[in-house]
Amino acid sequence: MYKPGQDELMFFDRQPAAFSLYEAFTARLFEMFPSTSIRVQKSQITFSNRHVYACVSFARVKKKAELPNPYLVLTLGLSYPLQSDRAAVKTEPYPGRWTTHFVIGSLSELDDELFSWVRQAYEFAEYK
Repeated sequence: MYKPGQDELMFFDRQPAAFSLYEAFTARLFEMFPSTSIRVQKSQITFSNRHVYACVSFARVKKKAELPNPYLVLTLGLSYPLQSDRAAVKTEPYPGRWTTHFVIGSLSELDDELFSWVRQAYEFAEYK
């Protein structure tokens, strides 16, 4: 079972209420992909295999009034523009790579559908 490190705990000093969302996310993520590497940065926590496939942050991808409290933003790198109402923002930073941002405001949003997209991002990063 994955246990967050001190750097991850400090990342949530600004928004401690969001830590339970992060714990639930990483618990399932590491069940699926135990060899994932984590890098805690000032503005995000990145998850990678050969390349970065997911990030967690507090990026403003919606107006402040539209964001739940607490919330996390999960960013996935995919090979296609995801067609889902759950995607808050999609961009194509370069051809064939789509960055998709999801606002996560409750544990129920960490569901099988979301983790199917996480799996796709993991596989895309592994084999690109």
